[in-house]
Amino acid sequence: MRRKEGKLCIVLGTLLLLAALCLLAYNRWDDWRAGQTVAEIQEALEEAEEDGGLSAVDETGGAENGEMATIEIEGYAYIGTLSIPRYGLELPVMAKWSYPGLKIAPGRYSGSVRMDDMVICGHNYDRHFGNLKYLEAGDPVTFTDVDGNVFSYRVEEVITLQPADVEEMVNQTETDWDLTLFTCTLGGQARVTVRCSRAEE
Repeated sequence: MRRKEGKLCIVLGTLLLLAALCLLAYNRWDDWRAGQTVAEIQEALEEAEEDGGLSAVDETGGAENGEMATIEIEGYAYIGTLSIPRYGLELPVMAKWSYPGLKIAPGRYSGSVRMDDMVICGHNYDRHFGNLKYLEAGDPVTFTDVDGNVFSYRVEEVITLQPADVEEMVNQTETDWDLTLFTCTLGGQARVTVRCSRAEE
């Protein structure tokens, strides 16, 4: 009886180990796929910008309300490119975030660069926002809109917020941050949040 129980434990242990390895392999593949997709979208975005391929503006109601031009690529509207030099990242940013969209690229959660209150969310892939937690105060971040305007920022703080603290993500007064980036922690239990202020030109 003990021998059978021992064999059963070995078989179950082996199956669990194989399942863990498969999950790890899938996560690595998904991260690689995300990096490839971002590179393809970024290339298409640059080509569209060179061709003057502006397709629309967002629905915020005018330049005084933060209107931003967009370029449509493969059914998604993009507002520009986020650059994080510390990691050599050039990430296209979707005009509106969505769960399916986050599998492709980061998306605007709220606000506008023109109103100094933009919030961008991204998946925690290494090739997206997976390394946000390692940014440090003073690190540069830039956002280039599809019109070619460059907005320069510096990291002020990196904090962890709980999922229920959504209001903390959204800038509501002029004393709040000019740019906020956030992503889930690995277990999805909290949100790594990077607060940035406009850098002096």
